[in-house]
Amino acid sequence: MRIALFSDVHANLPALEAFLADLDKCKPDAVYCLGDLIGYNIWPNEVIAEIRKRGIATLMGNHDQKTKGYAYELVTADNRSYLNTLPAHIRLEFLRDDYSFHILMAHGSPRSINEYMLENLGEDYVTEMMNEVKANVLCVGHSHLPYYRTIGDKHIINVGSVGKPKDNDPRGGYVVLTIGNDIKVEFIRFAYNVEKAARAIEVSLLPNELADRLRMAF
Repeated sequence: MRIALFSDVHANLPALEAFLADLDKCKPDAVYCLGDLIGYNIWPNEVIAEIRKRGIATLMGNHDQKTKGYAYELVTADNRSYLNTLPAHIRLEFLRDDYSFHILMAHGSPRSINEYMLENLGEDYVTEMMNEVKANVLCVGHSHLPYYRTIGDKHIINVGSVGKPKDNDPRGGYVVLTIGNDIKVEFIRFAYNVEKAARAIEVSLLPNELADRLRMAF
């Protein structure tokens, strides 16, 4: 089974459209979004509409909770109602004849929507957190910094960001997990029209520095 995971679109419609075009070529068996559909750009309603049209199961991100400020006040009442219903976690359980394993998806961490699961977090801390939620595989977003880490038999994956990368690569990114006798993690990057997204910020009421951050991916 191949599962596509993405996160942190942040109202960047050109990035989402390029991602979906790439996804249509990839043809995964399932698709999940780890949150933050809105914030930082001017297309929150268009992004939400596309996610809902495709029926993509989506978590609530910390920006999806925000209501104050230009980027968040653009969201329609109907779309705000949708965002308010999104879950904090999604769990998948895989059963085999001789074992089972659990994938837990969260925006920040299993403990908090705002916690950063950075790659250098202490092993004991991460292991304790994953044991609390009985997860063998933990998939997160929030930091916009993609990585894959193993601690013993535990797997931690940050899927990066579709619409606002922060790893000095302006291309959007997502992850495909292949579940078989083991777990394969593939990081995929795709180009999109960064200038279109940046210029949209610059002609809006949003701070121009957000456009520079898109161009430089920091």
